[in-house]
Amino acid sequence: MSTDVTIVPSSVQGTVRAPPSKSYTHRAILAAGYAGDTTVRDALWSADTQATARAVTAFGGALERRDDGTLEVEGFDGRPEVPTDVIDCGNSGTTIRLVSGAAALADGTTVLTGDESLRSRPQGPLLEAITDLGGEATSTRENGQAPLVVTGPLAGGSVSIPGDVSSQFITSLLMAGAVTDQGIEIDLETALKSAPYVDITLEVLEAFGVDARQTDTGFAVEGGQSYDPVGGEYAVPGDFSSISYPLAAGAIAGEDGVRIEGAHPSAQGDTAIVEIVERMGADVDWDRGAGTVDVTAALLEGITVDVEDTPDLLPTIATLGAVADGETRITNAEHVRYKETDRVSAMAEELGTMGVETTEEHDSLTIHGDESRLEGATVSGRDDHRIIMALALAGLVADGETTVEGADHVDVSYPGFFSSLEELGVDLERQESG
Repeated sequence: MSTDVTIVPSSVQGTVRAPPSKSYTHRAILAAGYAGDTTVRDALWSADTQATARAVTAFGGALERRDDGTLEVEGFDGRPEVPTDVIDCGNSGTTIRLVSGAAALADGTTVLTGDESLRSRPQGPLLEAITDLGGEATSTRENGQAPLVVTGPLAGGSVSIPGDVSSQFITSLLMAGAVTDQGIEIDLETALKSAPYVDITLEVLEAFGVDARQTDTGFAVEGGQSYDPVGGEYAVPGDFSSISYPLAAGAIAGEDGVRIEGAHPSAQGDTAIVEIVERMGADVDWDRGAGTVDVTAALLEGITVDVEDTPDLLPTIATLGAVADGETRITNAEHVRYKETDRVSAMAEELGTMGVETTEEHDSLTIHGDESRLEGATVSGRDDHRIIMALALAGLVADGETTVEGADHVDVSYPGFFSSLEELGVDLERQESG
């Protein structure tokens, strides 16, 4: 059974709290696994982050979630055990990539897989890097995609890897490299896409007492280090990828204003959404000290946005463009095609179902706001949390009701998304479907 959600055109107002960052939570849970005993506060407990928690347990750690959401993690102290079973990463690309590095440290073989979507996502460069560093890493189908078979242990060393497929490959190697004998030095063969996500990794590693750094040609981490956060605790900041949805809701349907709490500054590239919404014409005030963003709707104008470093924002920007006057052009977007679904095509096709004119190219998406009128329709969420949430936003201002199929997949990153919309005054209805 899945859930469809029907959204009635609605205005929004009020206050909503941002969920914790999925990107930081993944890294914090795995870093706590590399450590001894750690308390992780304010963690996002979603389908994806639970997959990372299961992996930590599979490597010999233990994790308990308390009633207040705090995670108590007993780590494997930098020495992961060989799992007794296959690690199922579900739909989480972050999980399978980050824990592949941990698997390469185990003295034996680990098998990692996931759902159909995950098994179509590229892993090849990371497998090659692990092999170049002295481990063994293969794809069972010899296509660079899961299921993956990873055998360790690797000692570390130098490796070259492309930077334009996934920044998660670099994160995986840096996190594992800290507990190798030799450390790992990474030379980037191509420019790094989604660079802020590696900044997040460096920030989390520093909080856990691990020294990693950017070099002239890539990144490096010394070996023989220990994961040991100050006071044995780490607190996860709010998630700007998730903040983009209530922020956009306020920009298109918040005539009386929306306040978002939990928006404290961090290394997240997706903080760019605040500037993007402001550039398009909404009234936005970010109080960085208080961690609040206030947004009020206004007439929006199309702009050009480069998403090289902020791929997760494409669906949100596409919906904003459907509401705005003029053209909204989203560029440097090729890597957005390799997410839970091809998000470039998904947004073009589903917005098209709602009457929006778009031009899709290999690495860009242009939304022709002047030539479009948003009309309520039944659209597919594509089993992709970000597509679902972006289409739900479009439903706020469409002409007529909009039904988003398979809406329960928001659990991947923002389990309370539709409840948050209801708190802001949105009229919606959930229906069970086969």
